[in-house]
Amino acid sequence: MKKRLITYLALFTYIVFGIGFSTTAFADESNKTADQQAAELGLGFTYKVVKPENQRSSVGYFDLRMNAGQKQTVEIELANGSDEEITIGVSLNGAKTNGNGVIEYGPSAIEKDKSLKYDFVDIVTGPKEVVLPPKTMIPLKLEIAMPASDIDGVISGGIQLKQQTKEEKDEKEKTGITNEYAYLVGMLLSENDTVVTPNLELNKVYAGLANYRNAVFVNFSNVQPAYLENMTVDVQIMKKGSEEVLYDTKKAGMRMAPNSLIDFPVEMNGDRMEAGDYKAHILVTADDKKWEWTEEFTITDEEADKFNGQDVSLTQERGIDWKLIAMIVGGIIAVVVIIFFIVRSVQQKKMKNRKKKGNRKKTAAK
Repeated sequence: MKKRLITYLALFTYIVFGIGFSTTAFADESNKTADQQAAELGLGFTYKVVKPENQRSSVGYFDLRMNAGQKQTVEIELANGSDEEITIGVSLNGAKTNGNGVIEYGPSAIEKDKSLKYDFVDIVTGPKEVVLPPKTMIPLKLEIAMPASDIDGVISGGIQLKQQTKEEKDEKEKTGITNEYAYLVGMLLSENDTVVTPNLELNKVYAGLANYRNAVFVNFSNVQPAYLENMTVDVQIMKKGSEEVLYDTKKAGMRMAPNSLIDFPVEMNGDRMEAGDYKAHILVTADDKKWEWTEEFTITDEEADKFNGQDVSLTQERGIDWKLIAMIVGGIIAVVVIIFFIVRSVQQKKMKNRKKKGNRKKTAAK
């Protein structure tokens, strides 16, 4: 089974967008030069964000004040200091929230939220790759086309810059395992300073697998174009009609991207999933904001059987299935016995035939 370990290295631009961004941590991360960092990480290229006049702050990513309908070209300088040609893959991605409450700006399989009206990937466009000859610098040009109507809040996303060397390709073909390193450059687009308050809406509660283990997922959305900071989620799972808590999870220090959803997992701690009617009590807080829901949901027999069969902890606990082994051994013994009697029967018939022939010869001799 092939595995890909993709480590996103932010360096100057690994973003913790919006409220709560630490300029101190940012300064600490940039103590070394880009060339030094690239050399240590095995990256054959460096980059530099070219900040335009409408850059709002001194951060290392794009934080641009735009106007409705505005079109603009921004640049990231890509430099190849090596003696070989390098191809840089460029990936544009909208900001999303993973199940741990961490915002992702790189490629992701996370679904888009239905509240997302203006998608970053529809507004910002650029080439899918840039070829850098040896000892050269080439600007990566990104085109921004803002929506015609006025917008409040922020549109956010990231630009991933990734190089795959020949050695990495050879290693991947040989072992199926490769480490791929990439830079992430963030981009925030806004038109005004209007304060937009995040708001959460519950979508559904359902059964599934978290890290190949039985779990219940609470799916909810931040439906506003604003970051939600300092989020704490507290969930209890109970049988319908009962107040006995079967499973519970509480996690703090999470964040949500604008207009994004989260699948928050509540693991079943190695228990077998049982079909039936359940309810979830969900409490989400963020500073002075609070959301609370009680949601009923059902786990079907089909779901329970399916996920129990895929839960790795249950598979390990089951260990050796002696009943199955006994059936297999019994079947093998039965086949051997049948073959034995068939062979024995054939041999007995041959012996009888030989005796008959021998008796005929004796009679003829007389």
